[in-house]
Amino acid sequence: MNLQEAQKKLASIKQEQLLRFYETLAEEKKQRLLDQIERTDFTVLSNMEHLGKQHARGIFSPIDVLDLSHIEKAEAKFREIGLEVLRARKAAAVLLAGGMGTRLGTDDPKGMYNIGLTKPVYIFQRLIENLMDVTNEAGNTVPLFIMTSEKNHDATVSFLKEHEYFGYPEYEVFFFQQDMAPACDYDGKVFLEEKDTIATSPNGNAGWYLSMKKAGLDKKLHEEGIEWLNVFAVDNVLQRMLDPLFIGATVMANADCGSKVVRKASPDESVGVMCLEDGRPSIVEYFELTQEMKDAVNENGEPAYNFGVILNYLFKESALQRIADKNLPLHVVEKKIAHVDESGNPIKPDKPNGCKFEQLVLDMIHELDDCVVFEVVREREFAPVKNKTGVDSVDTARELCLKNGIEL
Repeated sequence: MNLQEAQKKLASIKQEQLLRFYETLAEEKKQRLLDQIERTDFTVLSNMEHLGKQHARGIFSPIDVLDLSHIEKAEAKFREIGLEVLRARKAAAVLLAGGMGTRLGTDDPKGMYNIGLTKPVYIFQRLIENLMDVTNEAGNTVPLFIMTSEKNHDATVSFLKEHEYFGYPEYEVFFFQQDMAPACDYDGKVFLEEKDTIATSPNGNAGWYLSMKKAGLDKKLHEEGIEWLNVFAVDNVLQRMLDPLFIGATVMANADCGSKVVRKASPDESVGVMCLEDGRPSIVEYFELTQEMKDAVNENGEPAYNFGVILNYLFKESALQRIADKNLPLHVVEKKIAHVDESGNPIKPDKPNGCKFEQLVLDMIHELDDCVVFEVVREREFAPVKNKTGVDSVDTARELCLKNGIEL
């Protein structure tokens, strides 16, 4: 794209401010800005009309949960089926690692954060070691797809190569980049992060499959005969992926997907809860839970909406193909967005100053016919690293790792 083409594109959407500093830039930076303008999808900005308005939700009701007692009774069968799937290389892992460690006080990708106490132990390392526990049990490795973003791709690839993928075979690792969406102020004007860079953010945790397809990796899935994709988040250092029990339970139920869940720590815990919405699997966000839902109990007298998601999902690949072309809702989220002002001065706001646009995995799940809700032991599989201190922090994750016998 040349300057005239960029000017035309931006004029058509009233975003000419993105070229404000163009004439002051070096030639290399000019071209970088033009290239970003060319590949940026500005159509998401039309969703600004939804700011402050929740997407209409359906009628919520409790969903059946495969709890620990039921899993224990069928453990041998689940494990047998799951290991058969892994040994046949019909399942693969998908690590969502597009985020940065900003809230942890670092400018590096979150997966590079060191949680070690007496030696280096990185978040990426912990996840890959968890994966290798399973592949060692199965007796063979499987593909590991790692989703990065344009903000952290080079650093992530270099880091994992430098550390030799923490023992996982390089030929089994495939990278792809998450699509990005522009970030704007409350008037719909897109920010400049730097004089030569549009402010963007990852487009949510539902965009991973389309990003895989865009990278051509769906061909790899079909060549390998992969039928199941286990998707998990980078920030849970106890995350157990490709768990044979989880795979076996989902395959045995012939379901489109499975979701690992933990019992909520308290009724008001800020975590999404698996449920039915208009009779289909879905997730109700913690702020959408009414007092009536919080007070509801099941036939055993236990809370009916008590199982929180930990962003560990198993999807049938053929089901993902069916919904790939559906237009999922785009959520408008208020955020603090760093940018440069009209004079080029850097601004780091201390409160939300604009909007980002995200598609959420709950909308993917709601498109599917069924979902196995699979309970896991919270203390063994849920140690999120979201904050530097306090709740769901580096400190709490370290404590849980040590309780699980992991050397730090």
